[in-house]
Amino acid sequence: MTPARFQQLLNRFGPTRILVIGDLILDQFVWGKVSRISPEAPVPVVEVVRENAYPGGAANVARNLREFSKNVAVMGLVGADAGAEQLANLLAEEHINLDCVQRDPTFQTIVKTRIIAKHQQVVRVDRERRTRLTEPQMERALAQLDAMLPQLDAIIIEDYGKGLITQSFADAITSLAHRHAKLLAVDPNPNNPLQWNGASVMKPNRAEAFASAAKPLTEPVEPVENDEALFEVGEILLQKWNAETLLITLGEQGMMLFQRGEKKPFHTPTRAKEVFDVSGAGDTAIALFTLALCAGAAPDEAADVSNHASGIVVGKLGTATVTPEEISRSFEEKTAI
Repeated sequence: MTPARFQQLLNRFGPTRILVIGDLILDQFVWGKVSRISPEAPVPVVEVVRENAYPGGAANVARNLREFSKNVAVMGLVGADAGAEQLANLLAEEHINLDCVQRDPTFQTIVKTRIIAKHQQVVRVDRERRTRLTEPQMERALAQLDAMLPQLDAIIIEDYGKGLITQSFADAITSLAHRHAKLLAVDPNPNNPLQWNGASVMKPNRAEAFASAAKPLTEPVEPVENDEALFEVGEILLQKWNAETLLITLGEQGMMLFQRGEKKPFHTPTRAKEVFDVSGAGDTAIALFTLALCAGAAPDEAADVSNHASGIVVGKLGTATVTPEEISRSFEEKTAI
C-alpha cells in the first residue's frame, strides 16, 4: 500500500463508530530497579521508581480505536471497587463511551499488575474471578446492543477468556450483527472454545489458531509461504468458523490473511524494528484491521495497515497504542526502502 492510499483511508477513520465487547481489564505497571537479592528468598528486590495504569483487554482495543475515531464505546462488566473507578476514569479521560459498562458489586474488577525492572518483567500479579453475566445483565446488554446497532459500523468481540463471552452471549451478538448487516470482528480465545459461526473477521494468533483447529503447534517455517501446517490450519478455521476473513498474526513473521472462496492467502511481513513488549499487540491488530475495513479498505489492505500498527506497538513498553502519525511514517519509510 502506498502512503497516499493510507492517507485516503485514514481520512475516513474519524467518523467510524465501533463498539468493543469483552473482558475489561485494568493493566497496572510498577517500574523499578534491582540492585540486590532478597535475604528472605532467592528473588530480586525491586525498588519502585514509578507506577502507571492503562485500560487493558477489551478496553485496550477501544483505546487503540480512540486514537483514530471519536465514536468508540465499550461493553463489559466491572465491580464496585477501586479498580473499576480507576479504569472508568482512564476510559473517560479518552472520551470512550461507557454507557454499556455494567457495575456489579459482587464482581471483582480484573486487575493485572506487572512488576518491571530494567525493561524486563519480573512477575505479574492477577486479581480476577471468572464470572458470567447474569440473565438480567445479559438481557440488558443485548437490549443496549440492539438499540445501538443502527448507528454502528462494526462490533469487535475481544475474548480474554475471563467469563464474559459465553456461547449464548456470542450467539446472540452474532445474530444481531447479521440482522443489522454489521461487520463483526472476533478475537477468539482457545481457552474459551466457543462455536463461532459467520463472523466477518476472526483474528487468532498462531498458537491460538492451531489450538482452535485441534492441530499440534508446529515451529514456524521460513519462508512462511512454505508453512504447510499453517495453511492447513487456515483452511480448517475458515470452514469451522464460516468466516469471511481469517487474519492470523504470526509475531516476527507478520500476518497471514485467509479469505473465503478461491482467493490465495495473503502474507504481509512484519514491520517491527525492535520488540520490547508484545502486551496488547493483538488488541492493536484487530482494532486497525476493523477500522480499515470500515473505511473501505480491501482485506489485504486492512491487513497491511494492521501489520504496520502492530509492528510499531511492540516497540513500546507497556500496554501501548499507535498514532496516525506513526503509521503514516511507517508507510513512508517502507516506500523509501
